Amino acid sequence: MPERVALLANNRTWAEQMAHEDPEFFARLASQQSPKFLWIGCSDSRVPANQIVGMSPGEIFVHRNIANVVVHTDLNCLSVIQYAVDVLQVRHILVVGHYGCGGVAAAWAGKPLGLIDNWLRHIQDVGSRHRAMLAALPTEEARVDRLTELNVLAQVVDVCRTTMVQDAWRRGHVLTVSGWIYSLRDGLLRDLGLSRSGVEGLDEAHDAAVRGLAGG
Repeated sequence: MPERVALLANNRTWAEQMAHEDPEFFARLASQQSPKFLWIGCSDSRVPANQIVGMSPGEIFVHRNIANVVVHTDLNCLSVIQYAVDVLQVRHILVVGHYGCGGVAAAWAGKPLGLIDNWLRHIQDVGSRHRAMLAALPTEEARVDRLTELNVLAQVVDVCRTTMVQDAWRRGHVLTVSGWIYSLRDGLLRDLGLSRSGVEGLDEAHDAAVRGLAGG
């Protein structure tokens, strides 16, 4: 059976199973979604947002790209944030990186890969800002892991600086932006210590979270 045909067969099996276990499942799913969370994560196929937090379809609004980067000229990402905040009225934006991220590893290695080099430049800029911290680590694996963490913290700051998030805060909308990281080794999420519900003190909170990574 061709692989794509197998996917259709798997879909039919799944749909039948869901309907058997919960006859109202698809009726609920067809109604307007009302998630409380926007998940900004990596495109990596090993990090399925709903599954790793034990939530059903419809409970998390998801945007994914290589290495969970938030760029202020990326209209795709910005449109997702605006829709999530202004229309869905989410209460939490989660920027979620993961150890073993190929995008971060490629950014750290710095070898030319083509078009994606322009995207990875954003991560390399994060690495340049923290080069002394990264250089002090004993192994390449440790450096890539730390850069992965630093990248999440940087993207939290960038989310907080988007016009739609700042406008939401000015309107009094209750919205928290947080940075997490996921381990493929044990399946656990870790809070990186940067959560903001307003723009005040953002830079100081970021710097404190960075010091926390270094144990300082």
